[in-house]
Amino acid sequence: MNPQPHRIDTHHHIIPPKYLARARDQVLGVAHVHAPKLINWTPAMALEAMDQGGVATAVTSISSPGVWFGDDAAGREIARDCNEFAAGMASDHKGRFGVFAALPLPDVDGSLREIEYSFDVLKVDGIGLMTNYGDTWPGNARFAPVFDELNRRKAVIYFHPTAPGFCTGLLPEIPPPTIEFPFDTTRAILTLLYAGTFSRCPDIRFIFSHAGGALPMLAYRIAAVTGTRKELLARLPNGVMHELKKLYYDVVNASNPISFNAIRQLVGIPQLLYGSDFPFWSPQSTAAALAELGLSPGELRSVERDNALALFPRLK
Repeated sequence: MNPQPHRIDTHHHIIPPKYLARARDQVLGVAHVHAPKLINWTPAMALEAMDQGGVATAVTSISSPGVWFGDDAAGREIARDCNEFAAGMASDHKGRFGVFAALPLPDVDGSLREIEYSFDVLKVDGIGLMTNYGDTWPGNARFAPVFDELNRRKAVIYFHPTAPGFCTGLLPEIPPPTIEFPFDTTRAILTLLYAGTFSRCPDIRFIFSHAGGALPMLAYRIAAVTGTRKELLARLPNGVMHELKKLYYDVVNASNPISFNAIRQLVGIPQLLYGSDFPFWSPQSTAAALAELGLSPGELRSVERDNALALFPRLK
């Protein structure tokens, strides 16, 4: 008997047909071992997996490698195709899907236009970004207008990791998602911290994948080193730990005792979110692991649903 759907999945990917057709080599190159799952993906498959895993609503996003492949015009078209497809899914299946809209960064002008269209026309729930764009990380000053606009809109931003170009092939026998994804999430967080983006844009709610990557282990080291640099402290009037603790983190691949307890110690239960990483993993994977952690019923419900509702009250 399938569980009653109640979970809100904030780490759930879609593969729009036009996206796969236009970026097949790049998409399958990143996740070649999962190629059949991507090629055969359909909204019906997503709904079936959600029902089996007790997921009431999934907020969809595009996974690595994102929508920009070196050409700004093409990036704008791909982002628009993906966002309209996602919005169509949400409209066709009322209450089952939310949308993190993709942006064609590092094209700042194109991204600002897509923000306007996504929120004002498509009525999306937030924005989905990659942890780097052509080895340029989100704290880079050129991206400041994008974050300032998202702060003005009090947006939710979800970050998904991707591998930096200089690490591709660095360890040929180890697929980049194994270690480069968690490390790049940490790089993205650190660049936003050091740039002062977190403190300059207090109305953005930031979500990072996989419990923040390596952040739980490095957080206090980062705070200690940053405390010796006066030029950085001026951008962090509330301190390093204040900024890291206000971020949200999904627990995909981190719902094991070691990883979960580390991120829980850093930020507490209210900042943790359920995610499935569908179609790469099934919704049951995270749910089953969470159930083994000894959380109280209230804590489990917070992670699986209530914390997400605080970010997306319309999903109630």
